[in-house]
Amino acid sequence: MEWKGGFQVLRRLLQLEPRGSTEPRAEDEEAPTATGETCEIARLPEELLSVALSLTAPRDACRAAAVSPAFRAAADSDAVWACFLPSARDLPPLADGEPPPRSKKDLFRRLSGSPILLPGGLVSMWLDRETGAKCYMVAARELYICWGDTPQYWTWIPLADARFSESAQLRQVCWLDICGNIHSNMLTPGSAYAAYMVYKLADDSYGLDSPAQASVSIGGINRSTRKVSLQLHAGSGQQRSTRRNRRRAVEDAVLPCKRADGWVELELGEFFCEGGEDGDVSFGLAETQELGWKSGLIVQGIEIRRKKLG
Repeated sequence: MEWKGGFQVLRRLLQLEPRGSTEPRAEDEEAPTATGETCEIARLPEELLSVALSLTAPRDACRAAAVSPAFRAAADSDAVWACFLPSARDLPPLADGEPPPRSKKDLFRRLSGSPILLPGGLVSMWLDRETGAKCYMVAARELYICWGDTPQYWTWIPLADARFSESAQLRQVCWLDICGNIHSNMLTPGSAYAAYMVYKLADDSYGLDSPAQASVSIGGINRSTRKVSLQLHAGSGQQRSTRRNRRRAVEDAVLPCKRADGWVELELGEFFCEGGEDGDVSFGLAETQELGWKSGLIVQGIEIRRKKLG
């Protein structure tokens, strides 16, 4: 009974939500006060605080650390942060020569701070800072790119600002088809995800203003499709009438956005990982209808990361 009552006090004080919850907090609830309740919690064993915090999310544990010294000891403990980390078999190896983290919290900070290349160098992994969900980028070399191994149509180039040793640069094709997949057991159960193509457009690119078709599916079912545009805006080199026609064509298309790292990302679709699925998550982009010549697309890869709702 003492543990149950202490857990309720803990939730009232911090207004914590269970890990993975997407329900908004009730705005009409009276904000709890620290007077009295903080003293009551200070008498609870650290083990109880650790158990309660391990059932929330990393952002809540960080918030709890600022409440009191008793909270800080529990919120920073390995027992709490081990629950936010993947299993030992799913932990990516750190780079050679990188000092090992001193605590589970430090390890979480490392994995959520920047991506780590998995063995083979064609997939990178990191953890979502708020929830601990596993996120990935699949390199262009690991994707299926139609005519990708034909130098007449595609070339492979190193770029200093890319995560991988090579990116794919489109020389000229009329049939654009790029797709890939990862196994669903690589993802975090109970998490909403989205797939994003990460790319650039060369200054002399052309033919990429026609709408393309993007798709995402999990386990070969629940396939979702959407119309997307690779262009951030209409190309300045087009005739005015052509720009108007193209603008109308992409009015209902999903548009890309610029990233802080200088690349562009385009959301291909979203899905929910229930957990327990046994199959691939497949994603792709294609423009195979108008069949005009295209050039200047530079693909770094496709990201699969937590979808922030709301």
